[in-house]
Amino acid sequence: MPFDITRRHLLQASAAGLALAALPRLAFADEALPEAAKAFGATIAAKGKAGSPLRLAVLSFQGSSFWEAADKGIAAAKDYLAPLNATVDYIQLGTGLTAEAVVAGLDGALSKQYDGIAVCPIFDGTVAKVNEAVAAGVPVISFIADSAQKSNRTVGMGMLAYDAGRKAGDFIVKQLGGKGKIAVITGYLGAPQHTDRMNGALDMIRKDHPDIKIVGPFECKDDDATAYGQAQDAMTANPDLQIIYVTAGGSEAAAKAVRDTGNTGKVGVVGYDDLPEKQQYKTGGEILALIDQAPARQSFDSLAMLHNILAFKAAYPKDIAIDAPMALGKLAKG
Repeated sequence: MPFDITRRHLLQASAAGLALAALPRLAFADEALPEAAKAFGATIAAKGKAGSPLRLAVLSFQGSSFWEAADKGIAAAKDYLAPLNATVDYIQLGTGLTAEAVVAGLDGALSKQYDGIAVCPIFDGTVAKVNEAVAAGVPVISFIADSAQKSNRTVGMGMLAYDAGRKAGDFIVKQLGGKGKIAVITGYLGAPQHTDRMNGALDMIRKDHPDIKIVGPFECKDDDATAYGQAQDAMTANPDLQIIYVTAGGSEAAAKAVRDTGNTGKVGVVGYDDLPEKQQYKTGGEILALIDQAPARQSFDSLAMLHNILAFKAAYPKDIAIDAPMALGKLAKG
């Protein structure tokens, strides 16, 4: 799946004089991090035990391997912070990504008077409720999927979606040698992150590589069964199709469709989130590349930051851009 901070947010942070280049060194003491957190690349360590009990809420979605990875970071943070006088409650928002689900979750968290909230806002329709929480004195950290419209959230963490899309586009052009046909499957057309990752690739391709034809986009709503059917239909309708670009959830399903239709080596998938469940398709040749956004790291770091903000008045950059490394599959060129 999923989100991030936008290029506009990064520019605003730069204009404010934030030292973004130093962000990977945010951890106070790497040795203080639990092994589970180190395993998925967490960077924020708690500064110590809170002087009074803290109650933290984290709001996230379910329904895919991506969100399951985010759950691992939440579970690790809950165990890590418990002896440090901070309780983490996980408020599940369900499988359908909507602004209404986020707003309802935030309403519930505010009614229960949590000290701090970590959330994946995703949609612009969540901005007013985030602002309400901050105005009430509750720090809010946006992780993975921020809204395009700027809210007053305390910190926003995520990949730069448009830039990640451009990276995917550059890779696609290289695989095709500047000529061919691709199909695009996105998650939610109303989710800014999905749109930015799509347009980061397609804007460049349309402008600089007119010999690459584009089919779609198709909206799968982060549903694997839908993405599987859309990938099958795209290959059937376009026998000359070479790449399926999946901007959110569904890359594993698209890869399975490639395998099941006997198109391994002819059609490759470029997508996001380098998760263990997708390894078989990287080694099998169906997935050419995955750009990773470290969901477990983001959920863990968000909760550790909330702990430090509330217990020690720690200050963090308003916008934290995470790395977006690309993991290559067996059949990727160069």
